[in-house]
Amino acid sequence: MIDFTNAMEEFNNYRGSEKKKTLIYDNKKYLVKFPDPVREKNKNISYINNAFSEYIGSNVFKIAGFKTQNTILGKYEYNGKEKIVCACEDFTDHENVLYEFENLALSTNPDKKIETELNDIMEVIEETKMIDTEETKKRFWDMFVIDSLIGNTDRHNGNWGFLFNKSTGEVSFAPIYDCGSCLNPMFEDQEIAKINETELKNLAINCYSCLKEDNKKINYMTYIKQMKNVACNDAIKRIFTSINMEEIEKFINQIECMSDIRKNFYKNILKYRYEIIKNAYYKNIKERI
Repeated sequence: MIDFTNAMEEFNNYRGSEKKKTLIYDNKKYLVKFPDPVREKNKNISYINNAFSEYIGSNVFKIAGFKTQNTILGKYEYNGKEKIVCACEDFTDHENVLYEFENLALSTNPDKKIETELNDIMEVIEETKMIDTEETKKRFWDMFVIDSLIGNTDRHNGNWGFLFNKSTGEVSFAPIYDCGSCLNPMFEDQEIAKINETELKNLAINCYSCLKEDNKKINYMTYIKQMKNVACNDAIKRIFTSINMEEIEKFINQIECMSDIRKNFYKNILKYRYEIIKNAYYKNIKERI
């Protein structure tokens, strides 16, 4: 495991709720995310496991063929204590600038505050002249499908967006980044060990996106099962065959600093969601025929 303790540090200008540092490692700039102190009362946990969530979530996207921010699981010694961290490579440079979706939302309809209501997001995409509307919608729904698999509860308007190349003027969907709120990061190993099969299934099914429809958060698995959204159905048809569960499980198994209890938890919860997405895929194919 890479030790980032003595890496060169720069002033940090990254936003977000996690504790973080900007470090240079192997001549590349990384946003290094530290485990957050627990914010919930009556929780007997020293730190949440968001480093694992960030690392696995990002790599599930990568295994599925998405352009994704490179991540490294490492360690950092602070005040005599070794912490597990996730280093996220900065994919921007002097030529390529990241514009998060929330910046586009601020530049549209001045009479309306755009948050995570699905119709509002689609409206912003349709109104923004600088992007390819149809391609952006496809990439958005492709992202939604994998977020549903990993159970990302915080894909808000500030953690996805577009890369703008200042030289060419080209605008493209940015690599996937910021997956730290997937795979139940608040659960400690001792809690996971007590979860039975029924409880695990409920955790897999009862997972909500921060996206809303009619002002209610979308339940990922219910939404996929209902098959009411044609754009989402089309994304499942595009993406499902790229979800290689064997590769995902192999990737999880090789993580050296993670307990077997946590590895099995991740693999099993992903399997439950995968089966639901698979059923939707085959229903889509059948209806198409």
